[in-house]
Amino acid sequence: MFKLGEYIPRESPVHRRDPRVKIIGVIALSIIILQANYIGLLVASGMAIAISQLARISFKPLLSTLRPVLPFFLCLFLMYIIFTPGRPLPGFPIGPMQISYQGLYLGLIQVWKFVLLVLAASILTMTTPQSEITIGLERLLRPIRITGISSHDIAMMVSLALRFIPTLLDEMNSISDAQLARGANFNPRLISGRIKAIIHLAVPLSLSIFRRSDELVDAMEARGYHQGSRTYLRDLVLTRIDACLITTFVILVIAVLLLQP
Repeated sequence: MFKLGEYIPRESPVHRRDPRVKIIGVIALSIIILQANYIGLLVASGMAIAISQLARISFKPLLSTLRPVLPFFLCLFLMYIIFTPGRPLPGFPIGPMQISYQGLYLGLIQVWKFVLLVLAASILTMTTPQSEITIGLERLLRPIRITGISSHDIAMMVSLALRFIPTLLDEMNSISDAQLARGANFNPRLISGRIKAIIHLAVPLSLSIFRRSDELVDAMEARGYHQGSRTYLRDLVLTRIDACLITTFVILVIAVLLLQP
């Protein structure tokens, strides 16, 4: 199962693009998704599918990146359908519970938006190595150096966070398997049992995070890492195609923002 933050090596036009183009494209697509109605979401979904196919990424590994965030999507959907007032569905209200058409519509739209945001981020990480994401972010954040903040430090933090996502997921699965082998029950019926199960999983996972963080710091210090700007073996150069794509993204975002009522 592929995870968010995991790179998939392929030979495709998307993989060959400059990382700055892909980062700007994800930002532009995210703005469009957050501002779009259901018609815009259909267009954004078509764009995500087209880009994934152009990158030679099948639907199975792409959709598998949604698995860790499915509980969040479910909670978000339930919050919208329960707490949004409006015309109730047939058979409701049932006691204090009322589900309206408006809540159902808003819940589906918001979950759809977050699904597309996760898929857009997944396509970025699947088609761009972590080192290139770091370089691309560092180049895009260079203007903030006038404030005295190092753009490389911010890019390094974002890159490490993305790199640790699949590692932490693997660690969580290992801890869960170990707990199950010892007779733990992660699917109790009572809410109190579920809370205890989460605590039994969260405590060793937190300890593992701190341990891995210390190991990472020691490894970086042993290699002479220090804060501040740095040089790279390969410098990024925008081609005409990259420049055209960036211009297209900017025009699309401006058009979407201006057309909003």
